[in-house]
Amino acid sequence: MSQAEDPRRQRDHRVSVEDVRQLMGASTPHFALQLRNRIATLIAGLDAADPARIEGELEIARLEQLGLTGETRGEGPSAGERPLPSLSLAAHPAPES
Repeated sequence: MSQAEDPRRQRDHRVSVEDVRQLMGASTPHFALQLRNRIATLIAGLDAADPARIEGELEIARLEQLGLTGETRGEGPSAGERPLPSLSLAAHPAPES
């Protein structure tokens, strides 16, 4: 996934809540930190009270959590299966037992 922005969002375009939501719609643990960076760039020039900035800051916090801890979907691992490690665990792997 590229961190390059859609050119239509760069030229004299007022950033909207919908622009932020378009980026957050594809969020998965694998791409969460890249999406976080794109949203941060998108909202950087906005006033603190701007609805798009507020939405973006909330989404940045969610994406950081998602990217560092991952997510569990469904019922979790079956007996004997271990979940894949998150980025935070991969940076500091636990010793094998």
